[in-house]
Order: sequence, then structure tokens, then C-alpha cells
Amino acid sequence: MKKIIALGASNSKNSINKTLAIYVANKITNAKVNIVDLNDYELPLYGIDLEAKNGIPENAVKLNSLIESTDGLVISLAEHNGSYTAFFKNTLDWLSRIDIKVWKDKPILLLATSPGARGGKIVLQSAKTYFPYLGGNVIADFSLANFYENFLENEISNNELEKELNQKIQLFEQKMNSI
Repeated sequence: MKKIIALGASNSKNSINKTLAIYVANKITNAKVNIVDLNDYELPLYGIDLEAKNGIPENAVKLNSLIESTDGLVISLAEHNGSYTAFFKNTLDWLSRIDIKVWKDKPILLLATSPGARGGKIVLQSAKTYFPYLGGNVIADFSLANFYENFLENEISNNELEKELNQKIQLFEQKMNSI
């Protein structure tokens, strides 16, 4: 059984991206899902002077070890003003100080959702471009627009979107099964 991480790239306690990441990760067959809440790995605002003075925070080391021990990642990105949340970007900054290959070349199913019509597509495109530089092996991506209209009763209610998502999950599963 493969081990995967479900991660919502936000510190919102009611993150719709965390909800989507968990939903998608639980659809993956033959996988043990580890739900990672970034609030459990809170980090100080990154700065070179802070790192020189105090070293790498323990929470960054713990999160890095967790990523090392997994077989794949399901990451759903919240979009703030067309980019990553500051909280998530700060986490990336700390993790990259341990190992620039933050994602350890693990397969990634990359997601984004928002209440609006674009569904986080800008941050999703940014991550698809940037994550490979951080050791991210992005297998597939999926954007869910209009979250509160398309995700009802803990599932995607739009059949076309669900079909598209299932195809992306299948690609991810094929890659996971080949490692």
C-alpha cells in the first residue's frame, strides 16, 4: 500500500483546498492517506538572519521528514491575489533551506479550488512551472471552479468535473503503481 500526503496549502481552519485535497486523496486506491495540516507545522517568517541565528526550525525538519517518508503528494493550492498563500510560501522557503528538492521527486497530483469562476488557475499554473525546480514531479493537475456550487455534500456534484478528476486520479495512480 502506497503512502500519500493530502495537503491543503493554506492555514485557514476551514480551507476548501484542504477539503478538496482530502476528498481527492481518499479516492486513490491502495493508498494510506496522511492528512497534513500546515497549522501543525507553524514556522516563523523566513529570513536569512533568523536562520543564521537560530538554525532550521524543528517544524520544518519534521515536515521535511514526512515528505521524505511518503510515496506521493496530493496538494491543493489556495490562491491569494494570484499567488500562493504567504503561509504556504513561507513553508516552502524554510523547506528549501533543508533541501532545494522540497518535493523529493515524488509524484504530485496538483489541485486548486476557489469560490470563483477561475478555480485558482493562476496559482495552479505557477506551481506547475515552479514545482519541478523544487523536485516536484507533477503528474496531473485539476482546477475546481465555483467550489460552493460544484462541491456539495462532501463530493463533486458536477458529473463532467468528476469525470475529469477521475481521469487525473487514474494518471496519478498509474505513476504511483510504477514506483
